Amino acid sequence: MKILAIAAAFALCATAALADPVEGMWKTEVDDGAYAHVAIAPCGAKLCGTIARTFNASGEYASPNIGKPIVWDMVAKGEGAYGDGKIWQPSTDKIYRSKMALSGNSLKVSGCVGPICKGQTWSRAN
Repeated sequence: MKILAIAAAFALCATAALADPVEGMWKTEVDDGAYAHVAIAPCGAKLCGTIARTFNASGEYASPNIGKPIVWDMVAKGEGAYGDGKIWQPSTDKIYRSKMALSGNSLKVSGCVGPICKGQTWSRAN
């Protein structure tokens, strides 16, 4: 029994150590008068982001977008680069090919059509 408890403790520590550095809560830039907190977490072998909270000039509000996926199928490419994903822009209701670049507490997120990309820099939310 003691061996099982030790093995379980090691498994939990290993899982925490393997967490991708991009996982967590991110604050988007303002788009069409509002911004969101996006929770990035594993979804299978890839990474996905879901709208967790929404804000406008009056403060936090209950947007119908809460709980919706905004980034999905993101693949870690190494050295803070992510790609092969999709991103949804709520203000236009359009989906784009997406890539991300992590640098400390900043996450550059881009949506692309062909060779043209538009993006935002998200900041880590606490």
